[in-house]
Amino acid sequence: MSFFDEADEPLTEPRRRRPPGGGRRPPGGGRRSPSEQQQYLVRRVLAGAVLVVVVVVIALGIHSCEVSQRNTALRDYATSVASLVARSDQTGKTLFNDLSQGNGAIAIQTSVNQRRLDAASQLKQAKGLSAPDEMKSAQSNLVLALQFRRDAIGNIGANIQRALSKSGAEAVTAIAGEMGRLYASDVLYKDYASPAIAGALNSVGIHPNEPNGPPISGGQFVQNISWLTPTFVAAKLGAAIPAARGKPAAGTHGHMLASCAANGATLAAGATNTLTANPPPTFSCTFSNTGQNNESGVVVKVEVSGTSVKGQTVQPQTMPGHQYTVQVTLNSAPPTGSHTVTATVEAVPGETVTSNNTLSYPVTFH
Repeated sequence: MSFFDEADEPLTEPRRRRPPGGGRRPPGGGRRSPSEQQQYLVRRVLAGAVLVVVVVVIALGIHSCEVSQRNTALRDYATSVASLVARSDQTGKTLFNDLSQGNGAIAIQTSVNQRRLDAASQLKQAKGLSAPDEMKSAQSNLVLALQFRRDAIGNIGANIQRALSKSGAEAVTAIAGEMGRLYASDVLYKDYASPAIAGALNSVGIHPNEPNGPPISGGQFVQNISWLTPTFVAAKLGAAIPAARGKPAAGTHGHMLASCAANGATLAAGATNTLTANPPPTFSCTFSNTGQNNESGVVVKVEVSGTSVKGQTVQPQTMPGHQYTVQVTLNSAPPTGSHTVTATVEAVPGETVTSNNTLSYPVTFH
């Protein structure tokens, strides 16, 4: 049979491939209706909004925790500083009390050395404080202030025995210089560290020294700036008064002792006065500047006859025609019995008349 004689066979249509993904087409040819599209978009927006809210809540929670931790750290630091400074100021009170007792060089030096150990311990505690970033400047000034105190007390102790010797004027002056370092520690704390602490607290809404706020110590180490003068130091220690330098100014110089009182009663020179021996009495002595010049470092002393009991103090400055009253406490309790108590305003440079500088009183101590 010829090839061309074969009957033509009908051609079959090739199969269409099923689109990838298989399955049936959704009704409507796979397109969503407008309402379905809108619902879909709403659901997506709501889901996004919920996610944003969750993220914001978490962020706020984290921030709140961080703020709380920071504020707690600021409060804790301020409270620790206040406690530490209060203890340091108490060390100062004890130090100046030790220096004023007149118990002898060895006893005073022993006491001062103990105060140095206290100051060294307080400095160590200050260095160990955990200071928040907002308190860094306060921390630096606090540490420096307490270092000043430790070093000054150590140097005072090193000069005590020499100051109480017969040629101790130079050592007395050195001690007065160390008092200047102690006063500088007050400046560092009160003018720099303390305001920095208060500023950091106020910046976050914490108000110090209020019912709900942490304390800030307002104490002071050096209670009397007269300690910065050599004559006052010498008077408190019972040491030799450093000699004044230079020639006295032209014109008259001098003082007159008017009266002394004890236990609230003025002592009488012509009658027996009765006083309690223990605790050691304090005498209030009144005197005036009768010269034509200002005087500085005026020493007033009180002595009990026949004993080593005495006391002295210094009036930093007097002016012509003005009257002054100073407090002189005896260094120990006098023995009971009858004694003569002598009060004297020591002569100042250029003073030629001293007959009115001294008063004596018969006193019976019991």
